[in-house]
Amino acid sequence: MRSFCMAGVLIAAMAWAQIQMKTNPAPPEAHANAAGAAKTETGAQEETTTTAPDAAVITIKGLCPEHTPHSAAPANTGCETVITRAEFEKLADVLHMGKGTQIWRQLGSSYPQILVMAHEAERRGMDKQPRFQERLRFARLEILSQELIRQLREEAAQVPEKDVADYYQENSKEFEQASLERIVIPNRPQRDLPAGGQSAEKPEDAMTKEAELLRARAAQGEDFAGLQKEAYDFAGVSGNSEAKPKLDKMRRRGLPPAHAAVFDLKVGEVSEVISDGTAHYIYKLDAREIAPLESVKVEITSLLRQRRAESDVQAIQQPFTTDIDQKYFTVKGDD
Repeated sequence: MRSFCMAGVLIAAMAWAQIQMKTNPAPPEAHANAAGAAKTETGAQEETTTTAPDAAVITIKGLCPEHTPHSAAPANTGCETVITRAEFEKLADVLHMGKGTQIWRQLGSSYPQILVMAHEAERRGMDKQPRFQERLRFARLEILSQELIRQLREEAAQVPEKDVADYYQENSKEFEQASLERIVIPNRPQRDLPAGGQSAEKPEDAMTKEAELLRARAAQGEDFAGLQKEAYDFAGVSGNSEAKPKLDKMRRRGLPPAHAAVFDLKVGEVSEVISDGTAHYIYKLDAREIAPLESVKVEITSLLRQRRAESDVQAIQQPFTTDIDQKYFTVKGDD
């Protein structure tokens, strides 16, 4: 139910305005204008339904737009409130609900209920009460803030090609990718070690010693796939444990931070044993290159959009300072 918390606030705020639209369907030209507005706000999305923009998609029979005395019956069966496709899609767009059968069905089910309840609340005069006015005031502020953020994001989305190219040139190391081979040796064996491998040393120490021996053989040029299989056999690793030491086009951030130093190896060089809480690791750097700009353009554009939006928000917030009465806001038990 994406956006439904916000949807509840916005729908409640708009409910009475929607009810007051009509008792009978509006003239065709009015619906045409509404449909045009809806298309403008949704980015002129391609039509995906045969339902006409001015066709009724929700009809609430008995719900009338006119004000009724507090003592009157809550519904008048002689009239109805109609929501057209254009009006419904305009509302869904404002609530940031992307097209989808399930989420639109949820809105289509909830919206009439909210309209009816809002109609009854106003009939009782609840819209005049201070509590409602205060909640409406806060909802307005919240919606304005969210709309500003949306606008800032839309403005930040316009990233010039030059900015993307400049970032790529200035941060080329971020897009360095390497073809690696890796041997993984478990910290602890999964079965008793082979004869002669236990003696007086702990199993963990035996695994550390085995990792050092495998590293020495790897540095002499032995095949990593064969060495990985030996490591699994020595540790008693069973099941689906086929040796697959190849790691193609890896980025620094694709490895654990303590392993990223393998990118500083020379091509063909084998790393020292890297040990952590999971296992012992041995790497070999087979090749290294900078990823082409075209392959990372989307990534850079997304990053620059995010940074620009955050910068714009900070620029608005920065001139203002806030003092908080910490004594007042301290909850008992927090000390």
